Amino acid sequence: MKSVITTVVGAADSASRFPTASDMESVQGSIQRASARLEAAEKLASNYDQVAQEAVDAVYSQYPNGATGRQPRKCATEGKEKYKRDFVHYLRLVNYCLVTGGTGPLDELAINGQKEVYKALSIDAGTYVAGFSHIRSRGCAPRDMSAQALTAYNQ
Repeated sequence: MKSVITTVVGAADSASRFPTASDMESVQGSIQRASARLEAAEKLASNYDQVAQEAVDAVYSQYPNGATGRQPRKCATEGKEKYKRDFVHYLRLVNYCLVTGGTGPLDELAINGQKEVYKALSIDAGTYVAGFSHIRSRGCAPRDMSAQALTAYNQ
């Protein structure tokens, strides 16, 4: 698990030194933002299905056949269920990143790993980009969460 603390300690250890004052300031800043991140994680965890369904609806309103280009989904219902499943998976990774305060899991598991999977299966990643663009822009403070939590979520 990569977090600000493990990253700072690991970098200092690799350089055979103690963490510097600026290293400690970054850790302190992360700890100070922790309550906002945890609020965002809590709100997100309670609405996975709703947020994922909104993303799927946004994808299918923008791309009626469920794809941006070369390979439309053969069955709209099956395609929507798969998109929703994938969005929930990604939202759980985003939630994990909010809790840990680092983007390591999202970078390693979602961005790098899924790029290879989508390429191998000829799945158009543009539809996921459209869905996540909608998810990111749908948040509203104070309706969904506080302004600080929304900032943490969007980062």
